[in-house]
This record gives sequence, structure tokens and C-alpha cells, in this order.
Amino acid sequence: MSGFVRHFLLAVQFFTRIPVTGALANWVGFSPAMLRASAAHFPGVGWIVGGLSALVFLAFLWALPPLPAASWVAAVASTVFSVLLTGAFHEDGLADLADGLGGSPDRERALAIMKDSRIGSYGAIALVMVLLTKVALLALLAQAGAVLAALVLFAAHVTSRAAPLVVIRTLHHVGDTPQSKSKPLAESIGNAGLLVGLLWWALAMALVFWWLPGAVLWAQAVLGALLGLAWMWRLLRRRLQGFTGDGLGATQQVSEVLFYLGAALAVPALS
Repeated sequence: MSGFVRHFLLAVQFFTRIPVTGALANWVGFSPAMLRASAAHFPGVGWIVGGLSALVFLAFLWALPPLPAASWVAAVASTVFSVLLTGAFHEDGLADLADGLGGSPDRERALAIMKDSRIGSYGAIALVMVLLTKVALLALLAQAGAVLAALVLFAAHVTSRAAPLVVIRTLHHVGDTPQSKSKPLAESIGNAGLLVGLLWWALAMALVFWWLPGAVLWAQAVLGALLGLAWMWRLLRRRLQGFTGDGLGATQQVSEVLFYLGAALAVPALS
């Protein structure tokens, strides 16, 4: 249990801006092996990011006057909060991958472009489109119910952080540079780690289904995330013959958006 908690806290430290410092950081410790083990807790980080973002979403809906625009303000606020909480870690990966794959059809050139910290037109367009789509879908879901939207927001963050585990487990890490943030994570995750990640995900889905039953809604939302995962997996294998840290971040973003879309398409089924 001590190792489980340490690995979870290391994942929180690595993938969020939540401070794990001082005596707590000393207790947690650090090593490349621990960082690899912490990958199993990606969906657990989604519990924190998704849960807090959902609370921000509900708080804004509660505080604002009951007007249609309130859902848009709440959606923007929760999205901004999630970006600040994670330091735009996954959004940065999406932008870098878009710049690399959009900038050159050549694999080596694409990998080189992705290492450039400057954002290009492809990355900027990808970020704008994804963030706008998130906000619009959350605002749409809020029209169907505040609790519904908050639960979907929570579940989307957990589910989308389970998706990269499949990529790590089934593809090879490429672009191996000593500065790569994903290299220690990618060497790789075993079946036991994958099982831990799926357990985090299953518990989250059991919670939201208990709170708001609706087999069609949740099945369609998960299907959307799976389609996003499948598309990203095929794209990474075809264009890069493997994955990078940027590819993992992009996979999380695409899976999150398509989870929202799947849920939104299922809303009429709840009527």
C-alpha cells in the first residue's frame, strides 16, 4: 500500500501543478523505475483533475444567474481551471504533435519539429479547435442538466487518461532523447500496471453510473473515447512508427473531446 500511494503521488507531482514538496516529497522519493510505475496512476490523476474541474463547473453554474450563457461561462471556467491545474501538459503535447505531423510528411523531420518549443500554425489551430469543441460540448451538456455535465466532465478526464496506457503498452517509444519527458514512462508499462489503470477507470465509471444511470449515455461516451484512442493509435503507428510524450498528450486530448461528443449525442436517449 505504501508503494501504491508513493507511485500515485509521484504521478500527481509529474502531471499536475499540485505541490508535492518538503517532507512529503522526501517520503515519496524518485527514481526512473518509480516514474515508470506511476504511469499506472494516470487515470487516478484524472480523478483529481476531473473531480476538481467538475466542482468548479458546478460552482459557477450555482453562482451565476440562471441564463443560457451561464453554461458557457461555467464551461470556460472549468476548462481554464483544468489547464492551470495540469500546466497545459497535455495541450502542449497536442500542439507539438500537430506541428510535427502537419509540418512534414517525413518521420525524422516531424520528430525534429516536435522538439521545437515554439508553437506553429498547425499547433495553434489544433489547440483552438480542441478547446472550443470542449467548451461547446460542455455548455451543450449543461443544457441537459448541470449534474449530468459535471459527471461527464469527471468521467472524461479519467477515461482519457486511461487511453495513453494502451498506447504505451502496445507501441514503442520513438525519438529517444535524454530530454524526453516520456522516455522513463515508456520503457514500458506491464500488464499489472495496465490493470491498475483500468481499475481506476472502472471505479470512476461505476461511480458515475451509480449516480446517474444511463447505459446508452455512458456506453456511447466510452465508445467515443475508444474511437479517439483507435484513431490516435493508428496515426502514431503510421506516421511515427511509435509514440512520443507529445503523442500521449494528444491521445488524452482527443479521447477527452470524443468522450464529451459521445455523451452529447446520447442525451436525446435520456429524454
